[in-house]
Parts: sequence; structure tokens; C-alpha cells
Amino acid sequence: MPEDHLLKGLRRFKEEYFPRYEEEYRKLVDDGQHPNTLFIGCSDSRILPNLLTGAAPGELFIVRNVGNIVPPFAPALGYHGTCAAIEFAVLNLQVKDIVVCGHSHCGAIRALYSPPLPGSTHLAKWLELAQEATLPVTLSEEALRRTEQRSIIVQLERLMSYPMVRERVEKGELFLHGWHYTIEEGEVSILDVHSGRFVSSSIPGVSS
Repeated sequence: MPEDHLLKGLRRFKEEYFPRYEEEYRKLVDDGQHPNTLFIGCSDSRILPNLLTGAAPGELFIVRNVGNIVPPFAPALGYHGTCAAIEFAVLNLQVKDIVVCGHSHCGAIRALYSPPLPGSTHLAKWLELAQEATLPVTLSEEALRRTEQRSIIVQLERLMSYPMVRERVEKGELFLHGWHYTIEEGEVSILDVHSGRFVSSSIPGVSS
């Protein structure tokens, strides 16, 4: 995307979008942010959390990384932005919900079935965190879809390794949700914890 296009976008934000939310932005500055939800999504450019959920400024605390991956709780491993964001959202912001949102045609998931690209040292190491979601089958679109959904479940399980997450979940103060977004259909499927299956969010009464 050329720089001039980005600059035009900045001007459009200032002239058209910001005036609609100016009062709300000022309130968010004066009163601070109080989002209800931590949204853990993929860095994929086709995924726009606020557009997908219809959330206004201040409603989502968003973490995005390659593959919407949750690293294990391991303070001794050193610096980690995703871990820090989870801690901040739960301890400082006291969010009520955490959503892990994967999606169709995820390049990170497809990469799990291929040799690492030369020079992708950090990427290869990062993707090891989703390796347990892979299937011992011939690669197909169906296998990729199942792996995308299995990886979401792996990340939800890993969230429970965070003491502050587990404590609040067990108290009924925090709720975890798994979503799978099918890009080409505009459809979000939600993990039904009772059946272990992803069910269309358009079905009345669906809850995660």
C-alpha cells in the first residue's frame, strides 16, 4: 500500500471518523479505558476485529500475532508481548471475556505442514506453539480447517495455565471463548464447550 494512500487514510480519519467519536475519545482519555473483552486474533490483514464485532473505541483490548497463538505461562522465558498483554488485560483492566479468534485460510496453520522457510528462525520457533493441533493426514482444505479449529482449542487450554486467568475463570468472573471466522462467508463459528464443536453464531441460543 503506497504511503500516500496511508496519509489519505489518516486525513480521512481526522476529518470524517474522529468527529463522530470525538466526545467518546475524550471520555476515554478522562476516565481511562474499561474494555470488557480481550480479543486475541491473528495478524492476518484480512481480520479486522472492530469491524467483525461492531465494537466501538474502548470496547476491545486487542492482541494480534501470527496464528492467534497463546504462549505458555513461563516467566523464566523472558520478554513476551502476548503474555504481558494477557496479564494486563486480566489484572489491570479486569476484562470479563477473552476471545481467541482463528480464521480460514490461515497462513500460520498452513505453515505447520511445511518445512520452515530459510531465515525464518523466529517464525519457526513461534509456530511450534501450535504444532500439537496438526493432524496425521494428507493435507487438504478440510484438514486445514480442522487444524485451525483445533489450534483455537489448544490456545484456550493454554490460557488456563495463567494463574490469574484460571483463578478468575474458576470464580466465574472471567469467561473464555473460541471463535473461527470463515473469511469468504463472513461467518463466525463459536466453540460450544459442551459438544466440543464449532457452531454457527447465527443459530439462536448459541453460546460459548
